[in-house]
Amino acid sequence: MKKDFQKTRKEDMYKAILQLETLEECMDFFHDICAETELRSIEQRFEVAGMLSQNKVYSDIMAKTSASTATISRVNRVLNGGTGMLERALLRLQESEQNATEN
Repeated sequence: MKKDFQKTRKEDMYKAILQLETLEECMDFFHDICAETELRSIEQRFEVAGMLSQNKVYSDIMAKTSASTATISRVNRVLNGGTGMLERALLRLQESEQNATEN
């Protein structure tokens, strides 16, 4: 029973995120729900993922993001053995940015 409650609670949060309509709403939501350090860590990991997907080397990533080698390694493991959603999100973002510049 406890596991079902935790699953529902998690699903409710993600469903709420899907209800956000603008970039500003999304940024405000995460600003409200995360501690500043949590938010910066998430943003840093996403930046690291983007650089890894562009085949940047660890030293360049460390210099640009100030991420530790442990963080870069963890993100790299996720990109190579996670669900694939992080990589898919990066590709969607890249496609969206390309479409915006073409229009």
